[in-house]
Amino acid sequence: MPRDWRWVAAPAIAGMPLAAALAAQIPHWSVFIATALAIMAAFVGNGLAKREREGRITGQPLRIGSWIAILLPLGCSGFVFGWWAVHGGLAWPWALAGLVSVNAIAATLLNERVMQQFVGQLTSWAPIAFIDGRAEAFLAFTFATGIAALVGRHQARSNRLRTERSEARERERNRAEDILRDYEETGQGWFWETDRRGMLSYISPSIIAVTGRKETEILGRPFTDLFDIKAGDTDGERTLAFQMSARSAFKELGVKANISDEDRWWSVSGRPAYDGFHNFVGFRGSGTDLTEKKRSAENVNRLAQFDSLTGLANRFQMQETLSKILKAPQERHRECNVFLLDLDRFKHVNDTFGHPAGDALLKQVSERLTRAVGQNGRVGRLGGDEFQVIIPGRSTVDELAQLAHEIIHSLSQPYSISGQRVVIGASVGVARSPDDGLTSDDIIRNADLALYAAKDGGRGRYHFFSKDLHSAAEERSQLEEDLRDAIANGGLQLHYQPVVYAEDEVIAGFEALIRWEHPTKGWLSPAKFIPVAEDTGLVNAIGEWAIRVACDDLARWPENIRCAVNVSTVQFANPQLPSVITNAVANAGIHPSRLELEITESVFLNDNDGTQAMFAALKNIGVRLALDDFGTGYSSLGYLKKAPFNKIKIDQSFVRGATEAGSLNGAIISSITGLARDLGMDTTAEGVETLDELDLVRSLGCSHIQGYIYAKAMNSDAATALLQTGPKMSAAGPRSARAHRHTMLRKVVLETGGQYYNATIRNMSVSGALVEGLWNVPEGTEFNLALSEKQIVPIKTVWSVQERMGVRFAMPVKLDEPQKPSVLIPKKTTLADTDEPRKRA
Repeated sequence: MPRDWRWVAAPAIAGMPLAAALAAQIPHWSVFIATALAIMAAFVGNGLAKREREGRITGQPLRIGSWIAILLPLGCSGFVFGWWAVHGGLAWPWALAGLVSVNAIAATLLNERVMQQFVGQLTSWAPIAFIDGRAEAFLAFTFATGIAALVGRHQARSNRLRTERSEARERERNRAEDILRDYEETGQGWFWETDRRGMLSYISPSIIAVTGRKETEILGRPFTDLFDIKAGDTDGERTLAFQMSARSAFKELGVKANISDEDRWWSVSGRPAYDGFHNFVGFRGSGTDLTEKKRSAENVNRLAQFDSLTGLANRFQMQETLSKILKAPQERHRECNVFLLDLDRFKHVNDTFGHPAGDALLKQVSERLTRAVGQNGRVGRLGGDEFQVIIPGRSTVDELAQLAHEIIHSLSQPYSISGQRVVIGASVGVARSPDDGLTSDDIIRNADLALYAAKDGGRGRYHFFSKDLHSAAEERSQLEEDLRDAIANGGLQLHYQPVVYAEDEVIAGFEALIRWEHPTKGWLSPAKFIPVAEDTGLVNAIGEWAIRVACDDLARWPENIRCAVNVSTVQFANPQLPSVITNAVANAGIHPSRLELEITESVFLNDNDGTQAMFAALKNIGVRLALDDFGTGYSSLGYLKKAPFNKIKIDQSFVRGATEAGSLNGAIISSITGLARDLGMDTTAEGVETLDELDLVRSLGCSHIQGYIYAKAMNSDAATALLQTGPKMSAAGPRSARAHRHTMLRKVVLETGGQYYNATIRNMSVSGALVEGLWNVPEGTEFNLALSEKQIVPIKTVWSVQERMGVRFAMPVKLDEPQKPSVLIPKKTTLADTDEPRKRA
């Protein structure tokens, strides 16, 4: 139903008085009735349209009521003007004028309602034809009806197509609006528009909400007020202001939002808009939120530049910092100092308390390190428990030493991790530029060498780089290469040192000791090449080889003979160790109990489930286990309850000096033997070299003895021959230990009974000397020995063989620098005959 349908009653309301005046008569009562019906129907139709809009009437009642409200006013109007013109004397021009007015108003109100227009016009003109009554009138009405039907059909088709196109455009427009509205509401993007002055005329509601301002505070204000251009002054923001002033299009410019309580970034695009006359009317564009993308980029950049755990600069940034300093334009700005730090005992914390505790410890270390360095330099974490400090500028050695000392002291203080007290240490290597290198690679390498020197020196200390470290590193590298060749080419040997029963001196077995005769350096001490093997991982290959060779040699010896093989901490941690031992024992065809594995206390520093599992696996194989170097490690006695040891080996450091007056070593040995006896374990005293030491360890209850007092280590053939000669050995050695002697060649004068003799001292200690030059001197002969013009020492001959004799000083002689000989003759020795092997490898 068309809105404002009441206006169709206007011709009847206004035309009735006018027609009456023109006709100079009062119309027939039927005219009044028809006019009233027309007016009433028009207003009823107006009310019907209102009810339709409000949804109070729909469907069939609406359609019937609409047709009545449309046709009744038009039909009544046609009847009024037709009847009045034919029977009431109203001039036809006025009647036609009224009827045309009614149809014009109806056509306007029924716009695009072709059917209603067509039927309504026929309804308004039909009364005239019927009132006229002539055939010509009906013929004209019929002709007009046909023409109107054709035109109406065409118009209806056109209107339908136009309506369909309009509805399609409306649907597209609604769909586009919905999509854009959804796009705005989801916050993925927003739209904006300005006038020609750059003032905002539209902006998405989502952005208004983000800014926290009212719409009236944003619209009508410059578009650039949305951005913090002055504070940021970035390239994107400067470009935005320039492009808008130049009326140029721009795309995806990054700008900072002018929001006080948060940092938000937007990407803005826009283009100038023109009207139909090519006049500039403003800008239109869109924007997207860059905040999360920028934060993600910043986070990626932070991860690329900083350590994610501690927040310190990472390896990459520290490298960049050092390179920037070393490439400074001015030479005086290239001076700097680099500290490399390595935490001591950090792995033990990780293994004992877990990685979360290790991470917490690293955070506390970084905080302490940052405080210790302060504003003097930059602190970074290279990874794991390695840290780096760069101190720019020239610093004295004393200043750097003081800083290194403060760092070590700070990092060595106790930490509290999850309620547990943790103590670690730190070692520091220092390198300086330009003294120790001109490139970052040189500085880092040299600082690393200094760090290794600090750790080799006992840890918990600092060390400055020196050029001799290079030669030591090169020597170590060459030694590693030579050791690899020796392993591959069979250059290593196993020597065997006898172990005898203390009670009857019968051979109980041997200890296998690794020996290496270097092609150019001769015999090398295991103390020199075993640490290299452990650092490089070669110790596993060496250990496996030693176990296989020892088992093969055991197969050739009597079944009551055992052989002990040392197992390093690295080798003990190898999960393949039980398989290696099982295969070696099986291939040799020996009983597993004949193989004894010597394990040091250091394996308990990382005491965990893996350690216990390894002990259980080895015990299941059936091999014997010996605790080596007992009492020299860091562990407690608690592990004796856990580990199934068969033997405790008393370290030679307790045997050495045990017979000296006032020594407590005897009491320690006695305690160890008593503990072992109560636990059902054997004891072996290592490094016994003198008869008085032998008597002591026997009296204190040691069950086995090993040392030079019986034999040095020998090769496999010699060990086999020793077993063939008899199972029992005899002790042979000096009655007591003597002080360390210095080899020398020194001319001296001896006096006895007023007679003077020239002689030569070959070696000397604080208590005696080896003198040659006098033949067959009776034992017990006393002399006065003139060491210098002012120092004359009474001596006594204790033995004499041909031109040599051993003498004992009546009082100890202090061997200080002035009394050292002027000519030292280094004695060329081998590992087989030097006193150095007393320290068992």
